[in-house]
Amino acid sequence: MRPTGEPLSAVDVAVSYLSSFAGGDPDVVAGHVTPDFVNEHRSALGASCHGRDEYRRRLPGFLEAFPGLHYELVDVVAQGDRVAIAYTLVAAPGGRGVRVPGAMFLTIERGLIIHRLDTFDSLTYLRQTDSAP
Repeated sequence: MRPTGEPLSAVDVAVSYLSSFAGGDPDVVAGHVTPDFVNEHRSALGASCHGRDEYRRRLPGFLEAFPGLHYELVDVVAQGDRVAIAYTLVAAPGGRGVRVPGAMFLTIERGLIIHRLDTFDSLTYLRQTDSAP
């Protein structure tokens, strides 16, 4: 809710969600999603899951693997309860800085995210971490 008592817009929810990763608190990140949240990844290195509890269980490992994680928003487009965000993931896994482009498609329901479809450039990540084949 906004201080005025108005509900947050879908864009506000989406931006708050992506901003929450920078704080590194799994509870705050998971607080943005519904109990039946679907976290769908379409990238080769991504791992999908279903349910807020499972998502919350995985978050500490993800956040630890990507110190300094934050998302730079490149573009945000919304239509009703659906929000598309082009982003650059910025972090320092293994002490090595990475900047990985991606896009996220979020569906918001009653102020929470019910579905996330995320796709990012796995090859760029592998190249920046010297892990590319």
